[in-house]
Amino acid sequence: MKSMTREYGARAIRLSPLLAVLLAARHAWADGPQATPDIFAPASTPAQSIVGLSIFTLAITGAIFVVVGGLLTFAIIRYRERSTDAASEPPQIYGSVQVELAWTVIPILIVVVLFLTTARIIFAIQDAPEPKSALDVTVVGHQFWWEYRYPKLGIVTANELHVPVGKATYLRLLSADVMHSFWVPQLAGKTDVVPNHPNETWIEPQHTGLYVGQCAQFCGVEHAKMLIRVYVDTPEQFAAWVHDQQQPAPSDPEVAAGRRVFETNACTNCHRIAGTPARGTFGPDLTHLASRATLASGAVINNPQNLREWIKDPDHFKEGVLMPAMQLSDLQIDQLVAYLSTLH
Repeated sequence: MKSMTREYGARAIRLSPLLAVLLAARHAWADGPQATPDIFAPASTPAQSIVGLSIFTLAITGAIFVVVGGLLTFAIIRYRERSTDAASEPPQIYGSVQVELAWTVIPILIVVVLFLTTARIIFAIQDAPEPKSALDVTVVGHQFWWEYRYPKLGIVTANELHVPVGKATYLRLLSADVMHSFWVPQLAGKTDVVPNHPNETWIEPQHTGLYVGQCAQFCGVEHAKMLIRVYVDTPEQFAAWVHDQQQPAPSDPEVAAGRRVFETNACTNCHRIAGTPARGTFGPDLTHLASRATLASGAVINNPQNLREWIKDPDHFKEGVLMPAMQLSDLQIDQLVAYLSTLH
């Protein structure tokens, strides 16, 4: 009994990190503003190919399950032991060459078909030529947020990616620290974000709306709340968003006290706000913070109450996040929140 207890305890210890990750992921999806994505509702050209491959694979494996399960059920019922059976061992029969060839050749053919189909889809997505009209975006994974750079548009933003509908967007994936993985199921497959090894993927959304995803590679304590939000806009909406993002941060005299709090504390070491001395790159660019729907990489809704709590104690929303509590007074926090809330 003691040995069994020790064995179960050892298993529990081995499983606990996995359970912790799963529970953290469930907590991130359940408590934040982010809905669970539907992986079987593709809204982009690469995702449509991937879902088609998934359904094809599920159909083949489902047929195998039905055939094997049916034969197993038939054998269990048809050849079960009966009270009239002799007590001696049943007669031993040797294998059939035809049957053994069948259950060797058929699985090989199934594996070859699945391999060739998968390889065709992979190469079709990876080798797709980039159109001249494609939008280029550089995605940088940080612990624990996403940076988006639009090199041709002169825009740097964070956590919320905006792209136009019906147009290919090519993403160049970089990592600022550890390994991440960019995954928005309804738009494209998973693509790893590897330090010192640029990677690429692309999307071509067919419908407007919000599409959500997740960092799919364990990257640290707050991996489960490193969420992704992709806004697919109409051409007019995207043009308006680009115009707004290209503007400098507004300067409102009514919140000058909050700006002074920002500029005279360590905020400027990590964050950037265009038009101010703040030039930090370790944290997200805050030039248009108030235009974003969420805070903390999608963890909570962006409103003054949550922003205030985030500044006061970032661990309240993301335990283990790298942003420190600045130990500001309540008055300073109120002034800073008032200032940041004007950054549309």
